[in-house]
Amino acid sequence: MRVVAVTKGFGTAVIREASAAGLGRFGENRVQEAIPKIAAAPDAEWHLVGRLQANKARPAVRGFAAIHSVDSLDLLGRLDRIAAEESRAPVTFLQVNVTGEATKSGFPLDWFAEAVRRPGPLSAAIAGLAAVRLSGLMTIGPAGATSEASRHAFATLRRLRDELQQLAGHRLPELSMGMTADADAAVAEGATLVRIGTAIFGPRLG
Repeated sequence: MRVVAVTKGFGTAVIREASAAGLGRFGENRVQEAIPKIAAAPDAEWHLVGRLQANKARPAVRGFAAIHSVDSLDLLGRLDRIAAEESRAPVTFLQVNVTGEATKSGFPLDWFAEAVRRPGPLSAAIAGLAAVRLSGLMTIGPAGATSEASRHAFATLRRLRDELQQLAGHRLPELSMGMTADADAAVAEGATLVRIGTAIFGPRLG
């Protein structure tokens, strides 16, 4: 399990301090906010963990080693085309909205659960990838939930990943799930990347 230190709301001075202290993997929610931070710590591994608008796909491909928030097949295809043009190969995750909460992005759970069971648009899109590297799935756990409810959501994502592996015919080793409040539940259900902000940096400044 690896930690992505989420720096949303913190400035470049904090990034430099964290980098000097030994942190080397950072996460940002917005492409524009990330650009000066990436410049401040160019040797770090940068992950986009927030929603990605299609018109920000090119700077995202240029700046991030990993994009966790791919929430449509159109966006996946767009990222793949841009990555090929930019000679980049970012790691990507498909985000699934396992809780069904309207405030959360991601593929709808019902659609995704059906799509991983048989060949169709999802499997075709994955088979057609030429540049980006699909590495696994991502989700955001239920807000304010008990540990049991969080574990249920994360277990759902793990099962979907296992089914998608079989459908796609290659390993998808990563599960990006869990934040400060529910990291323990996520790790218990197999998270390989947890996105931690508050527990590292304290309350967000903005």
